[in-house]
This record gives sequence, C-alpha cells and structure tokens, in this order.
Amino acid sequence: MPLKEYPDHHDAELVLKLYELRREDVMRESRTLVISKFLPTSLEDVIAVTKGDHPLNAAFRQCTSYWEMTYAMARHGVMHADFMLESNGEGLLVFSRVEPWLAEYRAAVNPIAFRNAEWVAKETEMGRLIADRFRKRMQAQLDAAKAAKG
Repeated sequence: MPLKEYPDHHDAELVLKLYELRREDVMRESRTLVISKFLPTSLEDVIAVTKGDHPLNAAFRQCTSYWEMTYAMARHGVMHADFMLESNGEGLLVFSRVEPWLAEYRAAVNPIAFRNAEWVAKETEMGRLIADRFRKRMQAQLDAAKAAKG
C-alpha cells in the first residue's frame, strides 16, 4: 500500500483521537509507569517485564500495544507518518529502551515485536529524528548504569 503523500483532515481527526486515547486514565497511568520506571540495562530486564508477575507487565503491554497500533496506521498508509509523528513520538522512547536488544528480544519473546515502531524509526524523516534523540538518551542511561556498577 502506498504511503500518504500529504496529510489531510482525516489525519488530523485520527491524531486528535489518538490524543484522546492517551488521556484515558488507565493509559495515562501506564504511560507514566513505563516512562518513569522501565529503564532496562540488559536483555534480561526487557524480558522480565513481559512476565505476568512483573509489576510493570500490564503497563508495558498497554503502552507497547497502543504505540504499535498507532505506528501501524502510519506504516500501512492509513495516515501520514511524519504528520502523525510530530505529536506521537513517545512510543519511540519506549522503542529506544528495547532496541539495543531487539533481535534477541524477538528471538526469545515475539518475532514481530516492535515492527511498526522500528519502521517509523527507520523509514520516516520525523521518526529518524525522534528516534535518534531517544537513542542518545538511552545510551547515556546505559553508560551511567555501567559507570555505577564500577
């Protein structure tokens, strides 16, 4: 399916709907938990959050499925990718926290995990800009964790 060349009023309606969904109480709490507490420093940390007894499991599933759904709309041409990403880059923050171990995560947990986030991070102009910013933050976090371990 060809990607949308230009955003239109349907894209604006979808972006506003995505914003409304992000404001829903459970989603808002899940986003807050994942962004503030999901700070993996290893593949084991990433896999751990997928276990049902992990305290962040429900929030992680809520956030990652929401962002995968959102980014799928861009990947499949339902809405203009760069336009959507101008106000929906937060999912790439979550993606950047998994990306260092993505191949291993896919092999261990789900072979198609994060495929839409990966697509927007690599195949769209806005996604590349946003993902690069978050990758730098993630690398700084990993460097700080290594330094703290001595």
